[in-house]
Amino acid sequence: MTAIITPVRPAARTGAKLPLPSRNALTAGALLLALLAVGLWSLSGVGLSWQQIARGVDYAGSFLARAVPFVWPSIPEILWLSALTLAIVFCGTAMAAIISIPVAYLAARNTTPTRWGGALGRFLGVATRAAPDAIMAMIFAMVIGQGALAGVLALGIHSVGMISKLTADAIEQVPDGPRLALRAAGATKSQEFWGAVWPQVLPAFIAIVLHRADINLRVSVILGFVGVAGLGQQLSIAMQTLNYREALPFAIIIFVLCVAFEIVSALIRRFLLGAPVARRTLAHRFVRALPGAEAGAGQDAGPSGKSAAKGRSLGRAAGAGRVPWTADRLKSSALVWGTATLIGVSIALAATQESSFANFWKNLGIAAARLWPPALPPEKWEATAVALTETVQIAFAATLLALAGSLILGVFSARNVAPNPAVRGASRFVLVVIRGLPELLLALFFIILTGLGPGAAVLALAIGGVGLLGKLFADSIEEVDRGPEGALKAVGATRTQVFSAATFPQATPALVGHTLYLLDTNIRSATVLGIVGGGGIGYMLSSAARINQHELLALLLCVLVIVFAVEGLASWIRRLIA
Repeated sequence: MTAIITPVRPAARTGAKLPLPSRNALTAGALLLALLAVGLWSLSGVGLSWQQIARGVDYAGSFLARAVPFVWPSIPEILWLSALTLAIVFCGTAMAAIISIPVAYLAARNTTPTRWGGALGRFLGVATRAAPDAIMAMIFAMVIGQGALAGVLALGIHSVGMISKLTADAIEQVPDGPRLALRAAGATKSQEFWGAVWPQVLPAFIAIVLHRADINLRVSVILGFVGVAGLGQQLSIAMQTLNYREALPFAIIIFVLCVAFEIVSALIRRFLLGAPVARRTLAHRFVRALPGAEAGAGQDAGPSGKSAAKGRSLGRAAGAGRVPWTADRLKSSALVWGTATLIGVSIALAATQESSFANFWKNLGIAAARLWPPALPPEKWEATAVALTETVQIAFAATLLALAGSLILGVFSARNVAPNPAVRGASRFVLVVIRGLPELLLALFFIILTGLGPGAAVLALAIGGVGLLGKLFADSIEEVDRGPEGALKAVGATRTQVFSAATFPQATPALVGHTLYLLDTNIRSATVLGIVGGGGIGYMLSSAARINQHELLALLLCVLVIVFAVEGLASWIRRLIA
């Protein structure tokens, strides 16, 4: 008997076809694959190996034997160096904040007076952001001498890039209604900006400046290695003399100062701006745990008998021709006078150091003659190319390692993906701890363990990058549309299927953008860490600053070309995937 086998017919075609990838998507995919290939090539080229890391663990024991017991500086010395470091940071940040306002005004599309003005504003922002602050500190040291002022100028000019960029973005996002109303009443461009735009941007501007001051405090440690006074300089002296018993206490003081400053910064944002404190760092979590941290936003919500009586009192004051002292006015006055006092004290402290503007123009001419024209002997071209390649490799390798670690920690830190609250809390805590560690201290730690070279810089930037990238990944994953996730769960999809088919595809553009931002940042950080022994072009820049400034300018221009190229490539990819 012959069995009759009924052929299985293929499923009926529905006629629906998946859309073909767009040209932009294909181009972006090709570019990202090329960047991934460069990252893998860089990782194999920096000489980092498990054997090297294992040897570093053995070195850790001998290092601790040389570092313990600690030799702590005296309390007055700690207080003076901390105050001097903070004074340099405050002066530099205040300078950057003032300069950033006109730059942001030019760069913002809705306030720039002309097309050329907009291009000039954006160029100034990119140029100041591209030049490493440590290199600028070296150049300023030639003009005004080593001391606090060189650090103030370096921090101030470099910070203009970030503050002006974020402020310009905030200006472009404000509603046009108040500005158009003033224009209809005959207001000038200046009156439109200060009367309608600036009051709306001011809270965001204050938050940006506070965040930049936090970053500048960490950067000031690196500036100590190029002669800027403060805690960083004392750490540099102790490290260069291999006096680890004095070096580690300074590292601990710097870490504590960074955490304390984050707490103060978060408190200022909470009490002056009423802004909610995000759980970005260990300090922010501390501030959120304070009593009443979550109640600030609701204090003004809803009329009550007390608030109504207060309103009547204010109305009487206004009717009598006096400006009432509202809570907002008190906060604004406290902000203005407190900032003015702080800046005044900071200027007085920074002025105690040697550098000054006394012979600025004379020294500027001398420094310009030393720097111009840029020149690099042909016999150094090959070494320069190798060093630049090594810097790029450090940045790409660190970004690739950070990407791998961030994908794991970031996914498990997201509320909508983590399997349970314990896993999410543990992952978030690891990210918070990592973000509290300055990259320079990580670099010095790995230099001690693995020796001078690019391996230490790669590990330091990778670990620091995990703290930043993991946090950004977790936030982006939590912000995806929950609709597709819910639809897949309704038809019985597993947790893995929901993540791979609904969550990850939606978060991919943001993840790519965050990774490109980290790569852009790592290019500059790799250059700076080279100054302290992390390999790459940084060491050549440091040597040229002391011996031949014509070479210094030539090398700096090479670095700027690479920074502009990477930033342009990152911007192109972001536009393609937008």
